[in-house]
Amino acid sequence: MIAFGGAAPLHAGRLCEKLGIARMLVPAGAGVGSAIGFLRAPFSFEANRSQFMRLSDFDTPAITTLFNELKVEATSFVRSCDAQAEIQAQYKVYMRYSGQGWEIPVQLTATQAETPDLATFQALFEREYAALFGRVVEAMDVEITVWSVNATTPTQSVTPVDAVASLPLMTTKTQRALFDPATAAVAQASEVLRSDMTPGACIAGPAVITEDETTIIVPTSRRAIALADGCIDVADKGADL
Repeated sequence: MIAFGGAAPLHAGRLCEKLGIARMLVPAGAGVGSAIGFLRAPFSFEANRSQFMRLSDFDTPAITTLFNELKVEATSFVRSCDAQAEIQAQYKVYMRYSGQGWEIPVQLTATQAETPDLATFQALFEREYAALFGRVVEAMDVEITVWSVNATTPTQSVTPVDAVASLPLMTTKTQRALFDPATAAVAQASEVLRSDMTPGACIAGPAVITEDETTIIVPTSRRAIALADGCIDVADKGADL
């Protein structure tokens, strides 16, 4: 489990106990995790066009033109955000059987969008429809209602984190009363600042790890160790370090 946000680290340890999850990570800056994710996310823009077309009236030139226009619209916006990065385009159409009031998304490759083919569109729709509903409807026309191109810069690569050697358990002078739902009793818990936990620093539950944006509750059954990238690894005391 990954616990981020202001409230999640307060409750995630107990939730792991109840669900039988042996390990959870609390990233650095967990309390503002959504903001960090927004800043690290690739630039993207999805251009959509509502244009009705039945497969029985499949118009290859019109489809090619439509996708080209949407690609230009989407990539132009992303290029205004990043003048240098590679831009990738993802294609999608929303399809349904004639007479239905809702559609399903159908992903297309660049080749399928740039050189559209009736049989390919039909086969892709039937595959997705069967996956969702277990069957297809024979001899019924298919409709396309929405066309979409999503332009995006590449996702940042992820660098594996080096393992850390666990240090001896931390001892703290500060303690506080902490209710432990697993035992329905109040326990004396160690209290430590997250900033004091250098890589490898380990504390046994019950414990409270405090920081500016959130608080990590380490239940009695768990221990917490600081990783090299600043994450706090909260795991069952019987789990391998």
